[in-house]
Amino acid sequence: MSTLNPWINFNGNAEEAFEFYKSVFGGEFSKVVRFKDIASDEFPVAEKEENKIMYIALPIGSNTMLIANDVPEILGRVNENENRSKILVHTESKEEADRLFHGLSNGGEVEGPMGDSPWGSYAGMFRDKYGIEWIIECSLDK
Repeated sequence: MSTLNPWINFNGNAEEAFEFYKSVFGGEFSKVVRFKDIASDEFPVAEKEENKIMYIALPIGSNTMLIANDVPEILGRVNENENRSKILVHTESKEEADRLFHGLSNGGEVEGPMGDSPWGSYAGMFRDKYGIEWIIECSLDK
C-alpha cells in the first residue's frame, strides 16, 4: 500500500515550525539533517546556511511522516501564503480533532472553525502561524 507524506518548504524557520508541530502532535523527530552535514567540496554551503534544515521528519501516527526543509537563499524565497495546498489530518475522535485544531491553529488564522461539514464529517480549516494550511477532520460515524 502506498503512503503520502507531506513535505513543506520553509524560509529558514523549518526547525522552529517543527518544534511547534512536535509540541502539538507529540513524538520525536526521526531524522534531522542540517546543510553542514552534507557540505563537501562538490556541495559547498555558505556559513549563514550551514545550520539550516536540509531534512527533518516527524512521524505522525504509524505510517505517516511530516517532512520539511529550509530553501537555501540562493534559490529564492518560497511564499507560504501563496501555497494553496493543504495538509489534511484525519483523526479517530472529535476530541483529538479539537486538540489538534486548537494546538496547530494557535497564532494562526482560522478559515473555518471546527463543526459539522456539508460532506458529513466534523472538520475545521486554518492557516498556521507559519503560513501552512491545514484541515483537521473526523468522520461523524466515530
